[in-house]
Amino acid sequence: MELSTKLTDHLVVCAVVAVYLISGGRLSIGISVAVLYALAIHDSGRKVEVSEAGIIQAKSGVAGKPEKKTCCGGKGGSSCCSSGSGGKKGGCCGGSCASKKRAEEKPASTGPVFESSASEPIAIDFTHAFKPARSSKPKSGAKKMPRFISRTAGSAKKDTGFFKKALTVSNEKLSNSQIYVFYSSLQGAAERSAKTVLETLSGMPELKYEPKLLNLDELSDFDDYFVNVPCSYALYILVLPSYDSDSPLDFFLQSLQENASDFRIDKYVLRKLVGYAVLGIGDSESWPEKFCYQARQADLLLAKQGGRRVFPVGEICMKFGGDPKVSEWSKLLAETLCDDEPILYEYDETLDDEEPQDPEDELTKEPLIDLEDVGKSSELQDVSSVKKMIVKDSPTFKNLTKQGYTVVGSHSGVKICRWTKNDLRGRGSCYKHSLFNIVSSRCMELTPSLACSSKCIFCWRHGTNPVSKTWRWEVDDPEYILENALQGHYAKIKQMRGVPGVIAERFAKAFKVRHCALSLVGEPIMYPFISKFVSLLHQKEISSFLVCNAQHPEPLRDLGKVTQLYVSIDAPTKNELKKVDRPLYRDFWERLMECLDILRTTQSHQRTVFRMTLVKGFNMADVSAYADLVQRGLPCFIEVKGATFCGTSDGNGNPLTMQNIPFYEECAKFVKSLAAELQRRGLGYDVAAEHAHSNCILIASTKFKINNEWYTHIDFDRFFELLNSGKDFNHMEYLQKTPEWALFGNGGFAPGNTRFYKKKRGQEAQAKEEQGLQENVSTQPINA
Repeated sequence: MELSTKLTDHLVVCAVVAVYLISGGRLSIGISVAVLYALAIHDSGRKVEVSEAGIIQAKSGVAGKPEKKTCCGGKGGSSCCSSGSGGKKGGCCGGSCASKKRAEEKPASTGPVFESSASEPIAIDFTHAFKPARSSKPKSGAKKMPRFISRTAGSAKKDTGFFKKALTVSNEKLSNSQIYVFYSSLQGAAERSAKTVLETLSGMPELKYEPKLLNLDELSDFDDYFVNVPCSYALYILVLPSYDSDSPLDFFLQSLQENASDFRIDKYVLRKLVGYAVLGIGDSESWPEKFCYQARQADLLLAKQGGRRVFPVGEICMKFGGDPKVSEWSKLLAETLCDDEPILYEYDETLDDEEPQDPEDELTKEPLIDLEDVGKSSELQDVSSVKKMIVKDSPTFKNLTKQGYTVVGSHSGVKICRWTKNDLRGRGSCYKHSLFNIVSSRCMELTPSLACSSKCIFCWRHGTNPVSKTWRWEVDDPEYILENALQGHYAKIKQMRGVPGVIAERFAKAFKVRHCALSLVGEPIMYPFISKFVSLLHQKEISSFLVCNAQHPEPLRDLGKVTQLYVSIDAPTKNELKKVDRPLYRDFWERLMECLDILRTTQSHQRTVFRMTLVKGFNMADVSAYADLVQRGLPCFIEVKGATFCGTSDGNGNPLTMQNIPFYEECAKFVKSLAAELQRRGLGYDVAAEHAHSNCILIASTKFKINNEWYTHIDFDRFFELLNSGKDFNHMEYLQKTPEWALFGNGGFAPGNTRFYKKKRGQEAQAKEEQGLQENVSTQPINA
């Protein structure tokens, strides 16, 4: 009967699968159903066999075992209290023996029966089944030993050192290497130490090549040395300080960390080096916990990328050891370089994938902590801790303060420019007045981020401000920044009180800021709360003019309403942009393109401006390529300005001289060529206004030319009226007519001001120039 039932089940399943396949079902599904059914039948058959074997074993055990009384310790009942006369019924076990006997005689019918002993009950408690068995009674005379926690060889805790080392012998003579000595310095100690190392190594007659000295802070692109090694026989020596505050060295270490985790770069890219060595300097007395920690971190990162250490990391306290210790370390390094078979320390990358588990308590299965490790901190402690961008009395703080900045909080700054002072004295405003109606005496120059993601060759700050790709510092509240920035601005305005020529009316109005230029220095859009900061400005009826370098597309996309949005376009091609802006991002060109797309789409409701800074010999050649960028972004305005000469600073990568600064005629020629190219493409742009003194000329979209008159100025009262209404509006709703004096060809010098010349000229020559300017205003056409 059972066989026929199974056969029927098999036939039914096979019939179902066959019907499924015939009706167009998938073969793979049909086979899967058949296999699952076969496995289920096989599993049920095994369970039945196990059950039958248990029943047979139980029956045979009962039948072959003599019946005994085992209620009292298995002694055959000789000592049982119920064996004597007068015993209680059921014996000393309270009838448990009888119950056991009945349980043994009862045949099992539902499952396997397991043989039990006198020491184990029939109902098994599994509560402690997975704990090691322990004796309930200690052996007599056994002394209880104290419990120790210690490491075992088989489960050793992972080493807390920098990296596992594998010893290798160099196949090449280190003296045949091209040695590069890198250093980073804010106060000069690291530079002095690096020169000591260089001098010691240069005196070695065994060296094949002359060592080279390089400042990490001046390198335009770290990839030139730490991704693309300059030669196959290069050997690097790094002399690094350690700072508690943010410094250029932080960005170098951040770049090494990014290289180590960037899948686009070879994991062991520095294996091409012959080797490396690191010398750390610091102050062990003042900063014992962070003494040389950045040098140790650099050592770790170089090793993780395949670098091989040729000499132990040097750690020298400049307060106690100083220059003699640096000289001693240099001489020992020189001896190592002369070794015919030097031993190199190499990072053992195979241990990266091994994660040894900590030893566990045998009873609780919880990880144990070695008493030696309690309170022990990692050697790389606080490496990733958040720092302040600018710390008071730091070298960066002193440099910025010397340049006239008021540092606000830890990462913001405010400064009044010379045009603010000029306007207070009636000597005219900057180009923003003639182009957009911004009065300089009521304008505050501010940045909520002194850090930047580019190192432009024409930067006013010559690289003294921090650089970074992302925000990695403490963040100040926007309310705090604004209030203290206004205080700092007004404090500098007060300093103009006794200056000769200050106009009382303008001085009084200067204490009510009307405009805020969010540029100054750094990258304001990097500040995490930039949109909230702009809204706080608007609440005080302060207009906002935000400038960005087109390297941060996400913040640009999320940006709220601003009065005017600038994007710097400093070069027309990828290669030229890399030379001029020296951006930190590898995908800087793709980021620029994405930002242009955002201007054309998401931020098309804003007043958008392309800001082009012309540097002769760098970015003034390819007008057609500039037109391509304009065609992609479709800005409202194109502001073209010649670079301003701020001195030469070869040490910070600023090679500009006066020969790189274009004259007004050269800027005008470039603007006319660009406007003609845009018109040829049918894009509708023309030259509109200028400020000749600043070498600044404005190209505007022809939609701002209404009834043959330009409307490039801003009606600020109308802007705030629209903003406070809560309704959506665009850039065409707060226009104001451009005055005639600001139009292209008329100079852009506002009436009511007195032109001031630093160099004295004869009265006749000055009068002749003024007469020619007046004729220009009345007769010169306003065409490109």
